[in-house]
Amino acid sequence: MSRVIWILTAGYGDGHNTAARSVAEALERLCAGESVEVCDLISEAMPRTAAMTKALYQQAITHFPAAWRVTYDLMGKRSVTGPDSLWQKGLLNHLKQQLAEKQPRLIVSTYPLYAVLLETLARQQAVPPLCTVITDSITVNRIWVMSGSDLFCVADEETKKVVVGFGVPETKIRVTGFPVSLAFTEPLPQQAPHAGARILYLPSTTGRHVASTLDALKPLLLAGNKLTLPVGKHAARLYHILRRLTDSLPPESVEIIGWTKRIPEFLRTHDVVICKAGGAILHEVLAAKIPAVIDYVVPGQEEGNAELLTKIDGGVVTRTPKETAAAVESILTNNAAVGRRMRANMGKLSVPDAALRTAKAALTLSDS
Repeated sequence: MSRVIWILTAGYGDGHNTAARSVAEALERLCAGESVEVCDLISEAMPRTAAMTKALYQQAITHFPAAWRVTYDLMGKRSVTGPDSLWQKGLLNHLKQQLAEKQPRLIVSTYPLYAVLLETLARQQAVPPLCTVITDSITVNRIWVMSGSDLFCVADEETKKVVVGFGVPETKIRVTGFPVSLAFTEPLPQQAPHAGARILYLPSTTGRHVASTLDALKPLLLAGNKLTLPVGKHAARLYHILRRLTDSLPPESVEIIGWTKRIPEFLRTHDVVICKAGGAILHEVLAAKIPAVIDYVVPGQEEGNAELLTKIDGGVVTRTPKETAAAVESILTNNAAVGRRMRANMGKLSVPDAALRTAKAALTLSDS
């Protein structure tokens, strides 16, 4: 049997999966000949329950943020999510089976519940060394460190201080940056010349909010700037909104894109991005050093991500579509003076090769 490095993730938000895929990419580059497997054990063990809870999570963070904050806070209580909790049984049996089958020499987890499961299992049998990649910044839920880990990788020094405050020894923490795609370290394809500024909008909120934001941006587009809209999984729900937009503007003003792997390229070739405060996207923003207008922050888990960027004046949080359009305009005016300042500020936290740094740190736990 070939040696396996196991990367565990779960699809509750994009950050966990982005970090997992990026670390896998780095490990495949560093460990030629070894098998690197990315697994969502929650979906494998309980596919229907996982699908339902992921849909509920998406509904909660989009439509019921106050309710999500309560749930988020409860997750940090050992009595709710700690070892021996009722929710563990099915997952624990599946984890046990998979460990016996795969026999990984190293586990990298980008989702906090796996450390809890491994703590329970470690009472019954030996388990491989575990590296936990914390995908939130500053506002870190205690669940990440509740069950311990052989190593914690965090995105920045501020987050390290928070983790130390939870009682984790500094010797068990590495500041590696948030693992983003290694595409951020690659040369850019040659760009065609273009007139006007390029605005990237990554919509993630309600259709009404997206429609209002697009309406607020119209004056900027009519002034000669261009909007790129990668809509991905949101294409169906936004169809009529996007149709109304394109019908009201010159064709060259807007480019609508479906599923794409070009987000790293877009982030590095546009002048400003409008996005939510997800851990993955904001660290991709930092990797690309593109000024960000953050138009939505999920309570609890994303507040620290937004704080990380706004504290260094690399982004701004807006509350309404009108504020969003005004922030974009401010960044672009006067030959993008504000935007250039923000890019310079982001240099201190930009870690395009964070996936490689994380992979190398994890490998110190096991013989290569």
